[in-house]
Amino acid sequence: MDLKMCLKNHNIKSTKCRIKILDILSKANDALTVESIYNSCNSEGKFADLSTVYRSLDLFEEKNVVSKVDLGNGKYSYKIKGKTHKHILKCNMCNKEIEIECPMDQVEEIIKNKTGFVLIDHELKMKALCSDCMNKFNKDRDK
Repeated sequence: MDLKMCLKNHNIKSTKCRIKILDILSKANDALTVESIYNSCNSEGKFADLSTVYRSLDLFEEKNVVSKVDLGNGKYSYKIKGKTHKHILKCNMCNKEIEIECPMDQVEEIIKNKTGFVLIDHELKMKALCSDCMNKFNKDRDK
């Protein structure tokens, strides 16, 4: 992702701090808290004030660059909008693998709406058979 172009496309002035924040978010697999982003920004020396990180994230949210995830108790995490991670489905018989979009965004909304809980992390384990192996399995079973 060209971070400067991303900022330009959203009519956001490009600064070193904003580029650094976007870089951190673009490399993350999950949503990050402000504190985590701040610590990453400053891991190699002073780079940004906490207030600057907050203001940048508020601007990114306003301009639809990031999504803000409510963790409750006034805490939030942020992720690049539209950025989803993927999962691998692996056939238990032939070991064929395919990549699928993570279905947890929809599940996260359902959980939040029905329970008030906010998902902050997940582990998803799926066992599967590809269609070829499933057909073979059914034929062998029918014999």
